[in-house]
Amino acid sequence: MKVIGLMSGTSVDGIDTVLVEIAGKELDLKVQLLAAKTNPYPLEIRDKILKVCGGEPLSMMELAALDDAIAYNFAQAAQNIQKQSYPAELIGSHGQTVYHRPPNSPESSLGYSMQLARGEVIANVTGIPTVCNFRAADIAAGGQGAPLVSKVDAYLLSDPHKHRAIQNLGGIANVTYLPPNSELNWEREVFGWDTGPANVLLDLAIQKLTDGRQTYDKNGAWAAQGTPCNKLVSQWLEQDFFLQPPPKSTGRELFGSEYLAKCWQEAQVENLSDADFLATLTELTVASIVHSYRAFLPQMPQEILLCGGGSNNLYLRQRLQAELTSAKVLTTDQVGLNGDYKEAIAFAILGYWRSHCSFTGNLPRVTGAKQPMLLGEIHYPLV
Repeated sequence: MKVIGLMSGTSVDGIDTVLVEIAGKELDLKVQLLAAKTNPYPLEIRDKILKVCGGEPLSMMELAALDDAIAYNFAQAAQNIQKQSYPAELIGSHGQTVYHRPPNSPESSLGYSMQLARGEVIANVTGIPTVCNFRAADIAAGGQGAPLVSKVDAYLLSDPHKHRAIQNLGGIANVTYLPPNSELNWEREVFGWDTGPANVLLDLAIQKLTDGRQTYDKNGAWAAQGTPCNKLVSQWLEQDFFLQPPPKSTGRELFGSEYLAKCWQEAQVENLSDADFLATLTELTVASIVHSYRAFLPQMPQEILLCGGGSNNLYLRQRLQAELTSAKVLTTDQVGLNGDYKEAIAFAILGYWRSHCSFTGNLPRVTGAKQPMLLGEIHYPLV
């Protein structure tokens, strides 16, 4: 079955779009990537999304207009990916997260997550059935609603002999621990959670330091020129989120502009250069991942497979390998799965599981849900 996957994450870089051929369901799951492209948002839409994620209030009229604009951009991305390839039979769209509140937060015991880009709009613009709103069912069952890719990781990236960690480095970082799939009841031991910030603070810092002329630090080259301040990293790691045991999830609501401003002020006290500041933020990502593994994993992995935009950050990769010497740090590309588009591929699969297989998509041990759930709402185009 040919399926389109659509995803825009906390970095708000654009809409990652894939067209894949999917067959099978569990360990027989096979995915062939036919086409992939990132479609940047128009600048005014990206700016509005970032402001909303940063807490800027909107009227209902403005929210509806933003939802419309994002949905049409998602639909256009789906149409464009088919022009040089094959027609799709289904779309799995994560949408654009603009707000995420884990359950049992200071604000409420209930979880809440909002993704814009309505599936009914995408379905009717493209003429293709669309699955969207994947997080709602898990949250309704008492879960975090994130991370949702762990079951996909389990069936695509587990190994018969190796303990693996799949480490996504998007705006926010998340991990899936995979025991060898030859072990009895191995699926029950799959584990995962959000480890903390990955690119979000680094990207915000780059924009601040360049007055918006740059949006990211290519290959981590600027950060690599600096020296991390370990005193600050240790201080930042005392934040409650890092100490909280899984299941847990987070977003820009915690690790956003206000958090960066606090980090910046503390860096000035330590007289850090710009490069030192970037190196220290990078070290926070590294240290939070290392702390997560040592504190919460049942055992250290033999291989760590990186994916997401941060997997292209050479300095970040080198620092992870230097701190996790017992494991081999690779990328998912090196085992046959495109790391830049893995999340979009995952939501194509989640859509396929929901529509074609009626197969539950969440892992309660990962999200904290009371039970496995069918994820996503299916919208059909008008005939």
